[in-house]
Amino acid sequence: MLKLLLSFKKTAKVQEESSDRLILDTGDRSLTLEGLSAGLVAVIKTLGAGGDTEETLSDLILEKDDASKLPLFYYYIQQFTNEGLICHTLEAEGKPLATLVPFARPYSLEFQDLEPEKKYVLSRFAYCHNDNGEMVWESPFLKAQLSFADWRGAAMMGNLGKPQDANGLTEIPGISAETAADLLTFLYGAKMLVAEGGQSETTASQTTASQTTASQTTASQTIASQTTASQIAEGEALAQWEFHDLLFHYRTRRGRNPKIAGKTFRFLGKIKPLPAIKPQVYEDFIELYKPDLEKLKQTDLPFTRVLEERTSIRTQDSQPISAEQLGEFLYRAARVKEVMATEKYEVSRRPYPSGGASYDLELYLAIDECENIDPGFYHYCPQNHRLGKISAKNNQVETLLKQAGGAAGPDSGWEPQVLIVIAARFARVSWSYDAIAYSLTLKGVGVLQQTMYLVATAMNLSPCAVGLGDSDLFAAAAGTDYYAETSVGEFVISSKKKEF
Repeated sequence: MLKLLLSFKKTAKVQEESSDRLILDTGDRSLTLEGLSAGLVAVIKTLGAGGDTEETLSDLILEKDDASKLPLFYYYIQQFTNEGLICHTLEAEGKPLATLVPFARPYSLEFQDLEPEKKYVLSRFAYCHNDNGEMVWESPFLKAQLSFADWRGAAMMGNLGKPQDANGLTEIPGISAETAADLLTFLYGAKMLVAEGGQSETTASQTTASQTTASQTTASQTIASQTTASQIAEGEALAQWEFHDLLFHYRTRRGRNPKIAGKTFRFLGKIKPLPAIKPQVYEDFIELYKPDLEKLKQTDLPFTRVLEERTSIRTQDSQPISAEQLGEFLYRAARVKEVMATEKYEVSRRPYPSGGASYDLELYLAIDECENIDPGFYHYCPQNHRLGKISAKNNQVETLLKQAGGAAGPDSGWEPQVLIVIAARFARVSWSYDAIAYSLTLKGVGVLQQTMYLVATAMNLSPCAVGLGDSDLFAAAAGTDYYAETSVGEFVISSKKKEF
């Protein structure tokens, strides 16, 4: 049986107001506990002073109250646990070994005996990182951080990259069979481990069906052969998640995120915010055509028609897109309408939305063919509505264009006339937003791409978003710092093939 010490989180403070009334300050709220028995007061004060085992805490109830108060004791322990206030520390051989510290609520933790004939392996979703000077482990399946008191935990975690039982862990010098078994049970309860060879009923039936499907393609057979035992054990839904995707998802949503998320202005007074408009440092500029918006309001295609006809088009006309069309497209989709100074930083207004009006996205154009504009690499200056020339068409620009064309398929032979690379000045968002900055950037890419789709459709052009690009290649071509500004999306715009 595991020896677990229960204690309040370090952020929780207990204040005694009277013999039967305590104030529990959790760090983000204050709970008034009143009408408490002497035993419950002793238990709660012990939880706040380093804690003890559940058995010892229950003895306090028996000593100061009587057995009739035990149900209430267990109720309080459960409620404190649900509220994410109770830490669980595993003791092994008289010393603390591992601690689970909850960071969100509702929180639950349940331990069960492991099957001795099975081996267990570290979940592919578990990971370790440095959190304010302490190495902690996390998993998307538990709202808590795991830390180890000494080298024993780290050593055993290192070996759990491969399936192990308790006997296998005792090969580490200084690790007893009892310590190994206790830690395996503790880690399994913390959802850090999965059983080797386990398989859900749904996945098992699906696997059997897939094995007997005559129409299964060679590609799907290859993918299936690469599926690991631990992925199969996870079940149908989890098997289709990759580590980085699930990590990004749960760390940028409320519920399982240990950080305060949102607009906290965390660098206010520490780092100067970037200006709303990126400074222009180019020697050569091309002034772009500005359409008559009032006229377009009268003559443009109806919105519903534009919305219904929007589609990705991977063909283009032999007559390339014109400079006038490109200018109208950029003006309607991405120009700066207004720059405003707020109390904390500059913001702007543009045709598409952006989190906190941050507008971190910048447009760079790799031009292969455009009437009256030379091939090359350009930066769109949204405030002045012009292109700043970065370079002529070189090998880097050519590769960016070919990569975008390859998105249509290796046999399409499609090379776009104009590739718009969407880059982000990350600090425009991360300066003010905590925990969700990059997710806001990607949402911004999505709404900008949809805006460009609709404008292109209204203008009878060929639009196509590209699913993958090379951020390192872009940074080299644009001369930007990868960590300060690099590409986060791509979009192709070309003339539409005439129909006869």
